[in-house]
Amino acid sequence: MSAAQPVNACEVNPVEPFLRMDRMPHIWCPGCGIGTTVNCFARALVDSEVDLKHLVVVSGIGCTGRVAGYVNLDSFHTTHGRAIPFATGLKLANPKLNVVVYSGDGDLSAIGGNHLIHAARRNVDLKIICVNNLIYGMTGGQTAPTTPGHVITSTSPYGTFDTNFNLPHLVDAAGAVYVARWTVYHVRQLTRAIQESFSRKGFSFIEIISPCPTLYQRRNRMGDGLGALKYYKQVSKIRNGVPTSEVGLSKAGEITVGTFVDRVRPDFIELMRASLHETLGGRYVDTLHMEETECQS
Repeated sequence: MSAAQPVNACEVNPVEPFLRMDRMPHIWCPGCGIGTTVNCFARALVDSEVDLKHLVVVSGIGCTGRVAGYVNLDSFHTTHGRAIPFATGLKLANPKLNVVVYSGDGDLSAIGGNHLIHAARRNVDLKIICVNNLIYGMTGGQTAPTTPGHVITSTSPYGTFDTNFNLPHLVDAAGAVYVARWTVYHVRQLTRAIQESFSRKGFSFIEIISPCPTLYQRRNRMGDGLGALKYYKQVSKIRNGVPTSEVGLSKAGEITVGTFVDRVRPDFIELMRASLHETLGGRYVDTLHMEETECQS
């Protein structure tokens, strides 16, 4: 038998440089999938070789909203539901930035729902990472816009009955150019999807189905975080290119995952420049383009 290999105590996890280690340990519950999404995000940054000096992360309020405080990047932890307006302002003020909005389903589709659909409609060049745990986690387990029917929550103790949002269909209909969904079980596919979003110009939306063992799984007797991963493995079906109208979620039904939308259309800044050129002609001074040229030189 060969001798055991010595452990290098100085070896650094490849994700660690992307984290503010002085803020560890994090606040997420055991079994929560948000940490897994951050791992995938960090690995996507490494693989895609994104210029970190031109990368910004914007989060709203909620469990996922804490990501902005944990990543060792230029980041903004903004007000509830307003991550997308903050991110839009950053992108318009400095178009060379890669702006990522990293938040939860409640923050993005409830109080922030108006901003979500209009940013997709305008095709603002943002990368949206939406961690969907199907419930309000930080505030006590209330019914969210994404909570499926027949689910027990703190505000629906006898089960939910109203129709939940199909987020990929919502942003697809609004005009997003890239739409994908994966679960926290599908770490390689999720990492690849985040990489792909960096190479797309326009509004990209990645939904990540993630467990909330403390509130969603426990109240509905669906096991712990590990049980959720086994469940995702069992019920997920990859259907790339399927119409987003067919990917709605239910409590115990199939979870359709994959890349659903991947198309090209002019983004908001392109449309704005073209409109101003057409209207003003030679009187229009493209200051945004001038600033980009100066930065590149």
